[in-house]
Amino acid sequence: MFGDKKFAVAMAVAVGLGVAAGGAFAADATGQAAATKRHDNFKAQGAAFKGLLDEIKKETPDKVVIATNAAKLKASSLVLQSWFVKGSGPDAGVKTEAKAEAFTDAAGFAAAADKFKTEAAKLDALAQAGDIDGVKGQVRAVGGACKGCHDKYRAPEKKG
Repeated sequence: MFGDKKFAVAMAVAVGLGVAAGGAFAADATGQAAATKRHDNFKAQGAAFKGLLDEIKKETPDKVVIATNAAKLKASSLVLQSWFVKGSGPDAGVKTEAKAEAFTDAAGFAAAADKFKTEAAKLDALAQAGDIDGVKGQVRAVGGACKGCHDKYRAPEKKG
């Protein structure tokens, strides 16, 4: 009987460890999925910005293309902070270009995100009004907001 108790305890411990390990694996998979989604969102944001930049360089820019891309930038700026899910940073062992500071410097990261939000809203207002010259000037401010955040909260891209 005593042997049966030891076996039962050993089984309970083994099951508990298995459940805990499975939970840790699920958290890692969830964190990596969030980081992948964040990366995809930033790629879409970058494509919208590039589309806008390419359009304003044309001799006769298409105001609809500019307004559409500016609206995408504004929309993404409103939800950008939600892309940084707890457990999706480098401290969780997740493969990401986000630096740990994006998760540990909440006030600084929020300020950088708010700066982008403000500049993207200005860009969108100019684009929706059809003010191409205003858009051309405002893209520098939007790019500066992006750079300011990238410099502090994003690791350099790995080449190759």
